[in-house]
Amino acid sequence: MMAMARPVQRAQVENLYVEAMLLADEAHAAFAAQRDLGRANGDALAQIGLVCESLKTTTRLMHVIAWLLHRRAMFVGDPGAGPNDSAARIGEPVVADWAVCTGFDLSVRRIISASERLFERVAAIEAGWEAPPPKPPVQALLAQLEARL
Repeated sequence: MMAMARPVQRAQVENLYVEAMLLADEAHAAFAAQRDLGRANGDALAQIGLVCESLKTTTRLMHVIAWLLHRRAMFVGDPGAGPNDSAARIGEPVVADWAVCTGFDLSVRRIISASERLFERVAAIEAGWEAPPPKPPVQALLAQLEARL
C-alpha cells in the first residue's frame, strides 16, 4: 500500500482517467454515427458485428475507468476501496474480433484499437505496481560479488 502513495503513480492514474473518459466519449460518438452500418443494404451480420464490437469496446473502457476510479479512491484513503477488492484488479481483456472490425470505418477501428492499447497499458501498470521493488544497485552488485566468491 505504501508504494501506491508515490505522486508519479497518482499522476499516472489522473492522466489515464482523462484519456479513458475522452476515449469513451469518442467511442460513443463513433459507434452512434455507424449504427446504420449494413441497414441500407440489409446486411444484418454487419449490424450485429458493429453492436458486438461496440459492447466489447464499451466494456473494455468501463473496466479501465472502474479500475482508475478505484485507484483514485485508494489514493484518498476511502475505507471502502481496498487493494483486495474485485475492482482493484483490471481482469482479463475483452479482445476485439478484427476479422469483423475490418468492415468498419477507420475512425471506429482506431477507437477499438486505442481502447485495447489503453487496457493493456493499465494492466501493465497494475502488474508493475504489484511486482516487488527492485534491489538497490549497490545491493545487486554485492549479491553478484557474493555469488562469485
